Amino acid sequence: MTDALEAMKALIEEIYSHNHLYYTMDQPSISDAEYDKLYDRLVALELASGITLPNSPTQRVGDQLLKGFDPHRHKSRLWSLDKAQNPDEIRTWYNRAAKFVDEYNDQNDEDPLPPLTFVMELKFDGLTLNLTYDQGILVQAATRGNGVVGEGILAQVKTIRSIPTEIPYRDGIIEVQGEGIMNLSVLDEYNKTAVEPLKNARNAAAGALRNLNPKVTDSRKLNAYFYQVGYTDSLKFTSHQAMVDFLRDNRFKVGPFVEMYDSIEGVIDQLENITAMRHTYDFLIDGLVIKINDTLTREAMGYTDKFPRWAIAFKFEAEEAITTLLSVSWEVGRTGKITPVAKVEPVNIAGVTVQNCTLNNYGDIERKGLKHALGSQVYIRRSNDVIPELLGKVTEEIDGEEVICPDTCPSCGSVLELKGAHLFCLNRLECRTQLIGRITLFASRDAMDIETFSGMTAEQLYNDLDVREPADLYSLTFDDLVKLERFGEKKANNLLASLEKSKQCDLASFLYALGIPNTGRSTTRQLAEHYRDLHKLMAATPEELVALNDIGGIMAESIVSFFRDPIMQRSIERLLEAGVNPTMEESLVVIDRDNPFYGKTIVLTGTLPSMGRDEMGKKLEAMGAKISGSVSKKTDIVIAGESAGSKLTKAQDLGIRIIDNEQELLELMGEA
Repeated sequence: MTDALEAMKALIEEIYSHNHLYYTMDQPSISDAEYDKLYDRLVALELASGITLPNSPTQRVGDQLLKGFDPHRHKSRLWSLDKAQNPDEIRTWYNRAAKFVDEYNDQNDEDPLPPLTFVMELKFDGLTLNLTYDQGILVQAATRGNGVVGEGILAQVKTIRSIPTEIPYRDGIIEVQGEGIMNLSVLDEYNKTAVEPLKNARNAAAGALRNLNPKVTDSRKLNAYFYQVGYTDSLKFTSHQAMVDFLRDNRFKVGPFVEMYDSIEGVIDQLENITAMRHTYDFLIDGLVIKINDTLTREAMGYTDKFPRWAIAFKFEAEEAITTLLSVSWEVGRTGKITPVAKVEPVNIAGVTVQNCTLNNYGDIERKGLKHALGSQVYIRRSNDVIPELLGKVTEEIDGEEVICPDTCPSCGSVLELKGAHLFCLNRLECRTQLIGRITLFASRDAMDIETFSGMTAEQLYNDLDVREPADLYSLTFDDLVKLERFGEKKANNLLASLEKSKQCDLASFLYALGIPNTGRSTTRQLAEHYRDLHKLMAATPEELVALNDIGGIMAESIVSFFRDPIMQRSIERLLEAGVNPTMEESLVVIDRDNPFYGKTIVLTGTLPSMGRDEMGKKLEAMGAKISGSVSKKTDIVIAGESAGSKLTKAQDLGIRIIDNEQELLELMGEA
């Protein structure tokens, strides 16, 4: 048995070495037939011995259908990127970064940041992956999700041969981020024999990675490229270049274009060249990513609420095509806003078949000369490779049928009202489409996350069980549901269980589920963090709200009007009576507003023996503090560890409070 185990271990190592050369390096060292012999020999040894080692390549594709995706909380947040669409916007980003470095160095002359250098990479158009390795073993893979929590897709990711299931780095836990893609050549080959051909490579990759059958994922022959170590509990990099070298050394496939530049003009000079080359790659890209190379500069610059300040995405210009405008329909949103949607003769733009295009409102139709365009040729553009937009007519002749602006709601027939540039249906209590839309939003994943629920479910419950608002969902019974078409006992029980589970929800998700006009996920999270209590928020005034970051007068009025509306008040009251209990999840709790760090601007400097500066910073932020990278007159406290330098000196000169005793610090934090 020992000989068989040693033979299997040797075969596994040899197979993974060939996998790395073939899938990652594109440098196959043996023929397919020779590779198949190695693989078959391993399978035979496993069958003969009855033993299958955990890291065997025969286990990449599981035999079992998965029941669903479990949520996975990332150890480090996956950030979005701010966008630039021309060289001037990149220069603006650079000027902000250069100004920051100059000001930082003026205040930290003993430990200055280096001159700015940059790295430019391809921006892949696929599905973001976040892989977790523990002691070198791949233990989890997840989608990006909302950046904080994604969905675990380990079984699916294991089917991607270019992703190593083991890496040489064994010192703790790391998270590695990249993009799952389907090569265009693979898509072409797949479609030659597919019963249902796939429309485009991006959706093909995303659909495969979110398929509950790993064999389906495996059949798509996906690929993956990696560009970031998002989390490590012990490893530090001095630069992005060092991080890329680490990825390559640990068998990850890095993009074919990763270039370093000493100046922003060198970056800008390359934009046109790479843009012209975009269609020469065997995969979809929708832009380029420009990052500051030095790690200390990144740490000092930090993040906004949404983006790292040290990186920006250059988005390719939209591609245009000519087609025929077939019709314009008017769709009713959950807020009552009426939006025109143009249907066009199907046309292919950059590998995607476009049939529907965006129109903002009737004024947009008039401005673009589309009032008499039905049946005429029109220009369309796929902006940033994502949203198709109708631009205007090809000719100026009035040669098409007229697009008629409605005066009554397409859903309920109520008279429409013009508010600003948009038409609205004000029949909130009886407009079928609005009510179904609100119920659908309430149950969605970013809201109450009611599993097994969909827009079709909301429509069915509206039609057959008189569900008119979210609170009605919690009055449903098994006998109600089981008699519905496409509802068996299992589905009925699953939905009831999901509804019961949803009652214990975090406040931010509940606020988002309510559909407050002019607010999104980030705003409702901010409101939850600040007020921590539903009823305190409901009693807020516009003056209180505008004092919060990123909340202006219009948004504040929307929030106040929403909570003062008797209809909304009654709807919320019914939800609470039904047992819905919105509370603060742990990650959102601000610990005791009376703590000495709440609302303070704090600078960390030197080495803190008990924990790293990043960990200390996160704990202080959770207590309501703002962490800054430089000392100024606005700084309230400087926490100085061992070997503190110029920041400590400047704090002393400015008379800023200094905490340089670790025991005192821990006592103030309540951790002593």
